[in-house]
Amino acid sequence: MPDMLVKLYALPDGADDFARLRREGVDVRRALAPEKHLVVAWVRRRFSEYWASECEVAFARAPLSCVVAVSQSRLVGFACYDATMKGFFGPTGVLPSERGRGIGRALLIAALEAMRAEGYGYAIIGGVGPAEFYQKAVGATLIEGSSPGIYRGMLRPAAIADDEGQPAEPSEPE
Repeated sequence: MPDMLVKLYALPDGADDFARLRREGVDVRRALAPEKHLVVAWVRRRFSEYWASECEVAFARAPLSCVVAVSQSRLVGFACYDATMKGFFGPTGVLPSERGRGIGRALLIAALEAMRAEGYGYAIIGGVGPAEFYQKAVGATLIEGSSPGIYRGMLRPAAIADDEGQPAEPSEPE
């Protein structure tokens, strides 16, 4: 999957989206440090270990580089930036039951606005799945020749196999 480039100096105004979501009971905001264990566990359970790892990195940054969407005290979406690489947006995810309400777009814009406020002129959306969504939402453009890009050679679960090629068994602490 290719990467995409976003001009942070040309972002659409998200104020109407944020206001509408607030009226609907959805708050899009920067995550708080004491929420780390909850957000990371939620991302791990609903998306992947890889995304949970990136989310942990986002919580280790100052300022925190994780944005969350909360509805009725429930986490319904998240977005990170500066997690895998500086200047990169992602990962991001919204519960399937909450999709189609504009939460993903609001998370995207909130994270990109935070990047702009931190001095970035451009952002890279790494390993894009829904390219049309990003193009429509923020005018992102495909970066030619960017697949697999920074993810080339990334370790997969088979990388921890034992000498016989079997997945390694977790060991008990001594």
